[in-house]
Amino acid sequence: MRKITTSAYMPTEIKVESVSENVAKITAYPFEAGYAVTLAHPLRRLLYTSTVGFAPTGVKIKGVSHEFDSMRGMLEDVAFFIINLKKIRFKLKNDSDREVIEYSFKGPKEITGADLNNDIVEIVNPDAYLATINEDAELNFSVIIQKGIGYVPSEEIRDEMEEDYIALDAFFTPVKKAVYDIESVLVEDNPDFEKIVFTITTDGQVGPIEAFKHCLEAMYQQMSVFKGVLDIDVNMPVSNSSVGGEHGKLLSNVEELNLSARSFNCLDKAEIRYIGELALMDENELKELKNLGKKSLEEIKAVMEEIGYPVGTDILKDSKEQLKKKIAELKSQMSV
Repeated sequence: MRKITTSAYMPTEIKVESVSENVAKITAYPFEAGYAVTLAHPLRRLLYTSTVGFAPTGVKIKGVSHEFDSMRGMLEDVAFFIINLKKIRFKLKNDSDREVIEYSFKGPKEITGADLNNDIVEIVNPDAYLATINEDAELNFSVIIQKGIGYVPSEEIRDEMEEDYIALDAFFTPVKKAVYDIESVLVEDNPDFEKIVFTITTDGQVGPIEAFKHCLEAMYQQMSVFKGVLDIDVNMPVSNSSVGGEHGKLLSNVEELNLSARSFNCLDKAEIRYIGELALMDENELKELKNLGKKSLEEIKAVMEEIGYPVGTDILKDSKEQLKKKIAELKSQMSV
């Protein structure tokens, strides 16, 4: 029999089980009916999209001019070499976000992931096959390894790639599989409560429990944008001026600009969270942002002009200091 309550039942039980090095089960209960899937579904999506991993984003092969080329003495065409390279899972050993690693092999040799281990990177799938070269061949290549989240197609980074490098589709996510089951659980003779059972599998770049921590942090960060609502006196009318006035859009997250993953990641690494921060910058300040290439710069300029705040103009005038103060307050709330 359902009781009348004034708040939802708070889950009290959590179980974390390490099934293997790369597989874990996380169980939480009891949830009110409907609450389990409400939480489980976005967490599953965040496991795939917010967990930080590593991927090759560019490769330069000596004697090769493009991805559809071939190399004398190598069994594979360059296109198949690239496919095999993208399947190898790198892990940077230091705290760097980007490294360029050079390799040199002489034949005859079958090259696997284990041959790519060195002081800079660890290969988490050492048995992965890369290429075979004969006794007369020498294979020299450089690989750019970067840290990132989600998936970034090669088209997004091709214009910003160093000379002679072939841009690669970047599959950063280390989460191979994330599934959840919703089970019924009995609470005080009520069978309508629910249990979430997550099963998470990673490729070894990070452990499954660490991946789950990352997705929880991402969810908390995204939801922190609503912290300001908690400070609003619900008995007082809310005017436009209290949330930014005619320039209220400038206090929105840069995610609302729908930028490409490359551009958004550059802003995220520079800790630019609000549209107003872009409106306060001139073109030279944007150019100085780390890893912000020409294509990304042009994209940001076009989007800012579209929403009525062209880069480098003085539309804000007397509102600048007020906007800076409000953004500082919002960032301070996020860090709490």
